Amino acid sequence: MELSDLDKQIVKELQSGLPLVKRPFAVLARRLGISEEELFQRVQALQQAGIMRRIGAALRHHKVGFTANAMIVWQVPEEKIEEVGQMFSQLPEVTHCYQREELPHWPFNFYTMVHGRNRETCEQIAARLSQLAGISNYRLLYSVAELKKSSMKYFMD
Repeated sequence: MELSDLDKQIVKELQSGLPLVKRPFAVLARRLGISEEELFQRVQALQQAGIMRRIGAALRHHKVGFTANAMIVWQVPEEKIEEVGQMFSQLPEVTHCYQREELPHWPFNFYTMVHGRNRETCEQIAARLSQLAGISNYRLLYSVAELKKSSMKYFMD
């Protein structure tokens, strides 16, 4: 699939952020001079061609009141990694979930990120996840600052 000028404009609009309105894609479509339906069709075509993987949101946790952000590190037995990963990745309170290699002085091999309005909330989430998975060896590592979040920008000539 070769990208048309309109496809490039769609990518530029999408990567600049969605307006916080009830129908953000309708706003983008109007800016592009096409219908919302055409916008969805072209985005779907870009995804099916493997040019665009997904449309995601980057939430600034502190700005919306989630000031406690914890990376929960788990020591998960190798034979349970797949099961625990599937379970945790489906939970709405888990925003990141991935496996890492265990290190000589760091036995934790599985990581999840959770957010709360305070540390107590994060600790409650961790306790619930621990109970669900039957994994008791874990630690909570809190972030001390929210760093700037940015993504790659394409067609910004």
